[in-house]
Amino acid sequence: MNFFSVFILGLIQGIAEFLPISSSAHLIIFRDIFGIGKGMSLNMELAFDIALHLGTLLAIAVYFFKDFFNMIIKGLTKGVKDENGKLLWYLIAATIPAAIVGVLFEDSIENIVRKNYFLIAAALMIMGIIIYLADKYSKSTKNLKNISLIDSIIIGCSQVFALIPGFSRSGTTIAAGRLIGIKKDEAAKFSFYLSAPVVCGAVVLKLIDKTTWPIIIANYQTFLLGIIISFVVGLICIKWLLKYLDNHNFKLFMIYRIILALVVIASLLIGG
Repeated sequence: MNFFSVFILGLIQGIAEFLPISSSAHLIIFRDIFGIGKGMSLNMELAFDIALHLGTLLAIAVYFFKDFFNMIIKGLTKGVKDENGKLLWYLIAATIPAAIVGVLFEDSIENIVRKNYFLIAAALMIMGIIIYLADKYSKSTKNLKNISLIDSIIIGCSQVFALIPGFSRSGTTIAAGRLIGIKKDEAAKFSFYLSAPVVCGAVVLKLIDKTTWPIIIANYQTFLLGIIISFVVGLICIKWLLKYLDNHNFKLFMIYRIILALVVIASLLIGG
């Protein structure tokens, strides 16, 4: 894979992992339909996706290092009696639903959905509208200090839909957070927190697969470049989205998702 393809895919991952536009859908669309990085084997695609996710995982870890550090220390020493400690255990509880479904059904979903471009386009459109409406018609009565365990589990369950490319992990979790009354910037922050264990688990599972390492070793320069690009762009996007949501809604993302879906559908119909 050439430098241009690696750069573009790393850029896409860094942006789409944190904005509510679906990173998995973008990687599939740009690779399979627009031809960026096309020609890779399925194993190479999945392995390279892990490298890109590792970059965004590092971005989360660096940007929210102090928050995670406080959560872990307070969670292990004071448990749910402390606000930060409570948040750690709520994040763990929220991670469980998607983790279970992912382990049991991820391969089946990959085989059924990954090449179903019309379904991916539909998911982009539908979820874009849902995110916008969930934000527009929801109250802002809660922040991360007063969310409940049930709130966390509801948000965690919404991640299950994100296993289908196009729905977006950040999009579904932010929408779920808004529907239960969490302020939009706080919902986005919880979504970022929640992505860490999910992405980490996916990366670890792929890295312990013995078929992954030969691919990485043979293409280490490509993987390192992908990690670096998605890391740097991810840091920028986290900061930008949190600032953007101070004074804006999700209309921009809805419009973008609908336009991208229509472009994908038109490309498929014209191409054959």
